Amino acid sequence: MTDTATTPVHRGARLSRTARRAQLLVAARDVFADLGYHAAAMDDIAERAGVSKPVLYQHFPGKLELYRALLTTYADELAERVQHAIGTNADNRDRVHAAVAAYFDFVAGEGQAYRLVFGSDLRGEPEAAAVIDGALTRCIDAVADVVTEDAGLDADRARLLAVGLVGLSQVAAQYWLDTQRCVPRDEAVALMSALAWKGLAGFPLVHD
Repeated sequence: MTDTATTPVHRGARLSRTARRAQLLVAARDVFADLGYHAAAMDDIAERAGVSKPVLYQHFPGKLELYRALLTTYADELAERVQHAIGTNADNRDRVHAAVAAYFDFVAGEGQAYRLVFGSDLRGEPEAAAVIDGALTRCIDAVADVVTEDAGLDADRARLLAVGLVGLSQVAAQYWLDTQRCVPRDEAVALMSALAWKGLAGFPLVHD
């Protein structure tokens, strides 16, 4: 998504409907990331976007509908990043590295969009939860299909390994960002992909 709302647009500026919607979604992303769903108000989003509230309501009938649209946009982005990483690499080691990198790049993206997916305070709302769970399922499916095909495991075991890789990537990427990128991005991705690829037994024993 293009950050058309990073700098507020003066009221009355003429945009196409598609461009206006994109602008409003970016403004909403910033407000929800700063305040959370429950504390954010449509007034805050309209002000951030530089539009009147009636203009905002022309595109989204309410805060929940706006949040769902935003959540869907970024959940789809995450799933597409992982699917692309798996689908465009033929070597399994490269696939693991690319899948881990996809998570790191997503959490490091503009506007803390990852917080909407991983840290949503609306997970109890069924439709919001379904969007998030659907995106994670697509990530797991992409990994599980490769494991099933290349490792000869049955579906249940392949899926368990896929859940492990997705969980490792997600938690490590969040920790990396929350600790102010304590390790350079490329090194962090290399460390986590090595762990996923070799397992702990692949690292040398340095203490009895």
